[in-house]
Amino acid sequence: MLTYHLAPAEEFDPGAPTYTPRAYAADGFIHTTRAPDLLAAVGNRYYRADPRPYVVLTIDLGRATAPWRYDAAGEDYPHLYGPLNRDAIVAVHPARRAADGAFE
Repeated sequence: MLTYHLAPAEEFDPGAPTYTPRAYAADGFIHTTRAPDLLAAVGNRYYRADPRPYVVLTIDLGRATAPWRYDAAGEDYPHLYGPLNRDAIVAVHPARRAADGAFE
């Protein structure tokens, strides 16, 4: 199953063996979004005021070595409970943003 994660481009090192966002220390998990069409809404809710470039990580949960789960039934947001191994990231691309900072 594929899921998606928005990350500030400067926080993601494509050559590193694992990825752990800075927010992991406070949150205790990595936020992901099951449906790609929900990414813009998530980005606009939480990151619109952050002018940094973002990337979208496409994650194959079947390859993830960290445990993951939906924390509530019927959710669209699976959480990863540990560092994300690089080989579970199957694609990386820039997040699209409008001139006003809105994610598209």
